[in-house]
Amino acid sequence: MKKTDLIIIGAGPGGYRAAEYAAKQGLQVVIFEGEHVGGTCLNVGCIPTKSFARNAEIVGMLHEAEAFGLQDVQYHMDFQRVVARKDEVVATLRSGIETLLAHPNITLVPSKASFCDASTLTADGEDYTADNIIIATGSEAKTLRLSKPVAHRVLDSSDILSLDRLPQSLCIIGAGVIGMEFASIFNAFGVEVTVVEFMKECLPMLDSDIAKRLRKTLEKRGVTFYMQSGVTAITAEGVVFQDKKGREQTVQAEEVLMAVGRRPRTEGLNLEATGITLAPNGAIPVDDNFQITLPQEKAEEAASIFAIGDVNGRQMLAHAAEMQGIHVVNHILGRADEIRLNIMPAAIFTTPEAACVGLSEDQCREKGVEYTCRKAFWRANGKALAMNEAEGLLKLMVAADGRILGCHAYGAHAADLVQEASALMCRHTTVNQLADMVHIHPTLSEILKAAAE
Repeated sequence: MKKTDLIIIGAGPGGYRAAEYAAKQGLQVVIFEGEHVGGTCLNVGCIPTKSFARNAEIVGMLHEAEAFGLQDVQYHMDFQRVVARKDEVVATLRSGIETLLAHPNITLVPSKASFCDASTLTADGEDYTADNIIIATGSEAKTLRLSKPVAHRVLDSSDILSLDRLPQSLCIIGAGVIGMEFASIFNAFGVEVTVVEFMKECLPMLDSDIAKRLRKTLEKRGVTFYMQSGVTAITAEGVVFQDKKGREQTVQAEEVLMAVGRRPRTEGLNLEATGITLAPNGAIPVDDNFQITLPQEKAEEAASIFAIGDVNGRQMLAHAAEMQGIHVVNHILGRADEIRLNIMPAAIFTTPEAACVGLSEDQCREKGVEYTCRKAFWRANGKALAMNEAEGLLKLMVAADGRILGCHAYGAHAADLVQEASALMCRHTTVNQLADMVHIHPTLSEILKAAAE
């Protein structure tokens, strides 16, 4: 039996960041990872997708070359080189994480671990115990439960990143973050893209006005959307669905991507040995310190067990997992922090990109919050016009006392603008204080200041 201060299961963003932080505070850490370090985000999620998104952005710029005085620009896309560049980026970052985990206070065990009881784990025939255990096993792709057998190859977000050639056509089921990013990417790559979505609008976390405008932008570029449409079957002929008028339709496509969300990954942990009961959505329930409440009969001799990141189902974002992990380590050490996990910015890396933090205008109305909405447009910004990026809208939701309640935007570098709003919200900044802050001219950040004014 090996005893340590802290055990972490999973070396994704939440796990490896918690391990690094804990080690620097003097804790001895054992971290288990049965696959590649970096988790979904690095290996088959955020980073490879953003690598593809950068290629798509460059292709989009080439399409607009004439606007910059460049005539007869031609190119040939070597998709295998696109994939190779993505793999190089992933390998570089993975190597960096392996270096972080080589800290003398960290032991990386390259195996999957499972619970023996509420204070002991086993991996490769070796038992480990600690007073504190963090579960950071992430999530996996969801799939639709269809009444008929699936008779067509269906890709998930990991599979599509491993394609070695571009399909001629792609049908994406789901218009959330994953679906919209891949729709934007493959449309730019010249693939015929169709998106089938059950909800009324794409990207439900976004202000509906922003989401609609972004969808319309992608439609102008050739992406076909079927909103309020429920998939009923995936046959050899294609994706069968009922449209919003109740008519049955079929989209024929060479490839089909299932992008209907993600679910917490807990299989193989043997949580039954700890007494942990999963929530109906498969997540591990936690309190505000991300600690799991165990049954009385298990709690007396148990370690303090925590769950961070996607596995607790609260905020399925890599940066949320990182900050949750840091907060847990602070809690273990008895240290207070000022991490504002209720202010959680998020971005969608379409072209143009979109981002949000805090309440949308729809949510303000639903909650009965007294607010005003202040808007600013990319087309009125000098830097945006110089970049040939006139498409975009930013909305600031402002409380009666002037506090910023939320910021939702789409347009070039929207994520950077929303990040500034997020930082200001964390410091309780009022919209008048924002308006008084000097912003560099000419920059896109002036769009946020313009909204404040």
